[in-house]
Amino acid sequence: MKVSLRAGRAVADPQGHTVWQSEIRELRLDPQRCAVLVCDVWDSHWSRGAVQRLEAMIPRMNHTLARARTQGMQIIHAPSDTMDFYAAAEARSRILRIPDVTPPPDRALPDPPLPIDDADGGSDTGETQPQRTWTRQHAGLHVDQAWDVISDAGTEVYGWLQHKAVEWVFILGVHTNMCVLHRSFGIKQLVRWNVNVALIRDLTDTMYNPLQSPYVSHREGTRLVIGYIEKFWCPSTHSQYLVGL
Repeated sequence: MKVSLRAGRAVADPQGHTVWQSEIRELRLDPQRCAVLVCDVWDSHWSRGAVQRLEAMIPRMNHTLARARTQGMQIIHAPSDTMDFYAAAEARSRILRIPDVTPPPDRALPDPPLPIDDADGGSDTGETQPQRTWTRQHAGLHVDQAWDVISDAGTEVYGWLQHKAVEWVFILGVHTNMCVLHRSFGIKQLVRWNVNVALIRDLTDTMYNPLQSPYVSHREGTRLVIGYIEKFWCPSTHSQYLVGL
């Protein structure tokens, strides 16, 4: 499987000024040594704008997961705070049956601030009171009970990656500036555990209100967060490399 990874790097231009530039790296990976992690793609959300943008991505997300399975990639569903719903699911039981694995000590890494202000919760459709409205993962994403696993615990996810000798993890889901970065199975923690991670940049979204700094469109806010991740945490890729289109 040929995958193109994009990362940001600070370099000096011909006049000696520091500038950021994107660097592309091409890798050939064994799909059976890769995993796709689905972060917090819930069935509902308190922000109408967030729901609308997620609904538009669900078909492509599901298609990406289906194609990844056919290539032998591991699929990890991580809908936080909904494990009670999956208590009887075989995909949940499967990850619980493997031996516990203790992750390595966290690497000490710089953690620069985000390029956007999301302190108001990030809704761009007027909602101001974050609240839990989700009960499960979005029904539009198929869970293969005979192949996939379900977990919202970073240590369980890390154990599964070790159990399956996974070399690369591709993360899709929401929201890029919140759960995707900060969950116990999210980008920051996996990078601190020295796991190779890449964000699927066309299958994610931010919680950002254009009325907050830096006062740009929602689309631009998402682009800024993806660029931040590429600079400081991990590369990004596009779903086309997993889907083959």
